[in-house]
Amino acid sequence: MQYFPMFFNLNNKPCLVVGGGDIAARKVSLLFRAKARVTVISPELCESLQRRLNAGEIQHINKLFEIADVINYVVIIAATDNQKINRLVSDIAHQRNIPINVVDQPSLCSFIVPSIIDRAPVQVAVSTGGASPILARLLRARLETWIPAAYGKLAILMEEFRSKVKTHFIDPDKRRYFWESVVQGPIAEMVFSGKEESARDALRKAVGLGEKTMPGRGEVYLVGAGPGDPDLLTFRALRLLQQADVIVYDRLVSEKILDLARRDADLVYVGKARDKHTLPQEDINQMLARIAKKGKRVLRLKGGDPFIFGRGGEEIETLMEEGVPFQIVPGITAASGAASYAGIPLTHRDYAQSVLFVTGHLKDDSMNLNWTALIQPRQTLVVYMGLLGAKTLCQHLIEHGMSPQMPIALVQQATTSQQKILVSSLKCMPTLIDANEIKPPTLIIVGEVVALHKKLAWFSPTH
Repeated sequence: MQYFPMFFNLNNKPCLVVGGGDIAARKVSLLFRAKARVTVISPELCESLQRRLNAGEIQHINKLFEIADVINYVVIIAATDNQKINRLVSDIAHQRNIPINVVDQPSLCSFIVPSIIDRAPVQVAVSTGGASPILARLLRARLETWIPAAYGKLAILMEEFRSKVKTHFIDPDKRRYFWESVVQGPIAEMVFSGKEESARDALRKAVGLGEKTMPGRGEVYLVGAGPGDPDLLTFRALRLLQQADVIVYDRLVSEKILDLARRDADLVYVGKARDKHTLPQEDINQMLARIAKKGKRVLRLKGGDPFIFGRGGEEIETLMEEGVPFQIVPGITAASGAASYAGIPLTHRDYAQSVLFVTGHLKDDSMNLNWTALIQPRQTLVVYMGLLGAKTLCQHLIEHGMSPQMPIALVQQATTSQQKILVSSLKCMPTLIDANEIKPPTLIIVGEVVALHKKLAWFSPTH
């Protein structure tokens, strides 16, 4: 082990930063977050340090560093572009046994500043011993995806009950099992979803049970899987995928996303295609409640966002009626994902000031839509599940007054390596559809913004 990891308590302690540039400002920011009293020595200050000085957050000594400046500091950081001054600061600090960090010069340091994940009071530090700060930052970014922002709140709640738990759970092993059930169970999930008072009540009841086994309590996670690319999952969606016991997923969820689930999780497919429903919606609603009541953590995984043509509202109605706890994790909806990856802004101040989402399911071989609302000027129209009726859509839009030259785009399997885009006019799109094999999921975008696709297209799928 090259460096011994430590955490300093710098609360109200005097710390010195030598240097007034942007790098020094970043180090000052870290010290300020640790509630240190910071003095900066530099003939000049960058804009952000000047703002801190004006706000009374730091002290400033307006001159070059001198040996006599090192007095009563508990930590010193040198962040100048003058190697002679950096070495002088290092030498003096070492002579006086004051912890010293010289930015990007590990040989002059007695300590290094790691990449930090701050979930106060929970903190995680990642370091490569100065060998590769970029690698440390990448590792920190990966860890960020696994550590919810609310872990600090969970730690504070656990600290609140620490002495009570120690009293009620005499056996150390049982005490450890209890805390593990809190951290990995529904109490933690209540905290993560913002239900802190419910979590406190549940923890109080659990402590009251003493060394009795905590009763199992299932929960349903209604999670948006996004438009297809696994990298577009939210941090919370990824974490819940890793802890769910049962995953109920639909047709639009890709295998790459399912590969992120727990290896021992049960996968239940309930996908729907037109006229081909694996399970009726009501049966899915009841199944979610039934499995959760058995104490299982059930993740209902839906393509896009569960509340945009995802029937999420119907599912949570049943869960509420059945008294099953749940949480909702929004996803990047298909409209946002497809438009972004196609280089088609849904709104643009020169072309569209509003956007309208509609579903394109056919009813009695005709599209049951409010055509007047669809053909408003300077509006982008996004049609979900409209591939089967795309030619009918073009015809009706023209019949109700939209220009036959209005640009229209079909985005197939958006955000994935199989993404395919067809761009034409309302008049010509039916012919283009006949000439191409187009498969769902395909999103339809109609509006003047589609004309920007050629100029703004940036995503190049690799097959």
